[in-house]
Amino acid sequence: MILGITGGSGCGKTTLLAQVERLGGLVLDCDEIYHSLLSTDEGLLGSIENRFPGTVEHGKLLRKKLGATVFSDAQALGDLNRITHAAVKREVLSRLEHRPSLAAIDAIALFEGGLGELCDLTVAVTAPREDRVLRLMARDGISREYAEKRLDAQHSEEWFREHCDYLLENTGNLPDFQAKCLAFLREHCIMES
Repeated sequence: MILGITGGSGCGKTTLLAQVERLGGLVLDCDEIYHSLLSTDEGLLGSIENRFPGTVEHGKLLRKKLGATVFSDAQALGDLNRITHAAVKREVLSRLEHRPSLAAIDAIALFEGGLGELCDLTVAVTAPREDRVLRLMARDGISREYAEKRLDAQHSEEWFREHCDYLLENTGNLPDFQAKCLAFLREHCIMES
C-alpha cells in the first residue's frame, strides 16, 4: 500500500507520517528529499541557478531569496516546481524500487509532481489558516507576512477536497489529531484495529 499524503504547509502532515512510520512503513518526505538533493545533486542546484540567477552561492541555495521571488510570481513558482519535481520524483522512484508493503509519500505537490499516480490512496491534511500561519512562523522562524505569502501560493482546501480520495481535518490539539490519524489508518485497512 502506497499512501499519498498532501496538504498545505503547517497542516500537520508529519503527524500522520509519524503514525505510518510507527507501523513500520517507509516514509518518503518529499521536502526532506528535496533538501537532501540540494546538498547532493549539483545538477539540481545548477538548474535552479540558471533559472534564478543569484539564488545559489558557494554551492548553497539561498532559500529566502528564492522564496521572495517565487512566492510573488506564479510563472517563477511554476518554473521552480518543474525543476524540483522532476528531481524529487526520480529519487522517490529509486526508493520505491523494491515496493514495500506500506509506504507513505508526503508531498505538498503530490499531483503536480506526478507522485499521485504512484499511490493506492491519497489523503489531504487540512487545518484552519490561522493555525497554519502560527505554526509556520514558529517552525521556520519567519514573519507573518512571509508565512501568509507562502500559504497564498498554495492550493485551497477545496482543491485538495476535489483531488484527494480523503480529507483529514486537523482542528484540535495534537493528541486529538493523532487519534484521528490512527482512526483513519484503521478505517482504510492500512493497519489492524
